[in-house]
Amino acid sequence: MLARLEDHLNPQQLELLSGLTSPEKVQAFLDSIPYSAEDLNRCPRRVLRDLKAHCYDGAFFAAAALRRIGYPPIVVDMMPEPKRDDDHLLAIFKRNGLFGAVAKSNFVGLRYREAIYRSLRELVLSYFEDYFNVEGEKTLRAYTRPLNLRSFDQLGWEWRDEGIDAIEERLWQIHRSALFAPVTTATLSPVDRRSLAAGLYGSDPEGLFKP
Repeated sequence: MLARLEDHLNPQQLELLSGLTSPEKVQAFLDSIPYSAEDLNRCPRRVLRDLKAHCYDGAFFAAAALRRIGYPPIVVDMMPEPKRDDDHLLAIFKRNGLFGAVAKSNFVGLRYREAIYRSLRELVLSYFEDYFNVEGEKTLRAYTRPLNLRSFDQLGWEWRDEGIDAIEERLWQIHRSALFAPVTTATLSPVDRRSLAAGLYGSDPEGLFKP
């Protein structure tokens, strides 16, 4: 029998995880913990131990938590204009055939999405206006195909940081779908000052990408 995340948790951590009985509750947990500006990946077990996360940590934790309430552990990586921003990882779920997402972010608008989107592309596009860098440039350009983390169970990714590192490498290798042609991105307008300020509300400056 394969090991489970629960086998590696103490009673307090297990109680916390057991209370995350919906995508909304998973998101609320991620919103309740600080954003991590550290350059390291935390497995779901370590997120529960340290009670902090960046977008990769948060998405992997969400995928593990969603798995326990009946959703497959699936992530999608959204890719920015090269050298202008960080990529951003989502944990994907479906309700009634429609796509939603759970995510941890240093930006207000790059977190939860209700399951109302008919396609993955439609879901990703819902992040476009909120996906900008500190200079106000709208940077979202592409996204990966969904990656089911079940295929990495032999790495113990739910309780070993090294498993998360291996998945990150895989994400950079898989196919990406462009959202727009270059002629379209060349004419994008910058984010207005109020939207920029709203998106950065409560952010940790240490965790912001510097173009």
